[in-house]
Amino acid sequence: MSGHDHGHGRPARGDDGRARASRRLGWTLALIVAYMGVEVVGGLWTNSLALLSDAGHMLSDAAALALSLAALWIARRPPTPERTYGYHRAEILAALINGAALGAIAILIFIEAWDRFNAPPTVRGGPMLAIAAGGLAVNLVALALLSADRAHSLNVRGAWLHVLGDALGSVGAMVSGLLIWGFGWYWADPVASVAIGVLILVSSWRLLQETLGILMEGSPAHLDVSAIRQALASAPGVRDVHDLHVWTITSGMDSLSCHVVADADACPSDLLAHLRRTLHDRFGLDHVTIQIETEPLDEHCCGST
Repeated sequence: MSGHDHGHGRPARGDDGRARASRRLGWTLALIVAYMGVEVVGGLWTNSLALLSDAGHMLSDAAALALSLAALWIARRPPTPERTYGYHRAEILAALINGAALGAIAILIFIEAWDRFNAPPTVRGGPMLAIAAGGLAVNLVALALLSADRAHSLNVRGAWLHVLGDALGSVGAMVSGLLIWGFGWYWADPVASVAIGVLILVSSWRLLQETLGILMEGSPAHLDVSAIRQALASAPGVRDVHDLHVWTITSGMDSLSCHVVADADACPSDLLAHLRRTLHDRFGLDHVTIQIETEPLDEHCCGST
């Protein structure tokens, strides 16, 4: 006997949540694209690598946000006989691409910064400072728009990390512009660029670790599989637990399957109900499949007469 419980105690975000996230991503995309052109023109005019790096990061932000929007739309499609889990993993794939893009951007920044270390060019510090300050303001608004959904979706978190890296880039460009404007330290521009690149690289590595963990069917980091096994094995009427698997389908949607060997006199339906309550109450797991293995049951089990 097996039991399936695909309830919604802690589900992946529903259509309402995705629609809300899509609207916020749309507004963020509009902001980023609007100011990206300003930073491109400003970077060329001031001859600032930090500003151009920030503009390039904004371009990647725009692509990442567009990708995240597309993934949210795809994820809302219903399951099919060929894709019984639906299209939830589209969000995870988008997060993976965003993480890889962040790493590539960081490497390009390092390469250009190295060239500028060897021959620091003249940079207009004052205008650079003003343009970077405007970029920071835009990024702070974008971060606020995405903040509410980043805890529930790796896809949105990937987009949020892009914008965070951009905001940090604006701060670095502001500091660099201030040093150039006040002291003529042109080397501050490539230094700020390297600092931006390091921050971007760290963010991309963390995002890639999480997305690859999900794609490799790893157990969720917030769940202790040994504790889950112990909780199931210690339930009344359970002799053994085997073939226990816990994985993540998409952000906020964890799944479990296992085989439970029950005592001969255990009632399968009562035992299933107890195990489901345990998994829900102690671990927040609702998308579960439990296979009960038992000897022939007594005819009076479960209140039969």
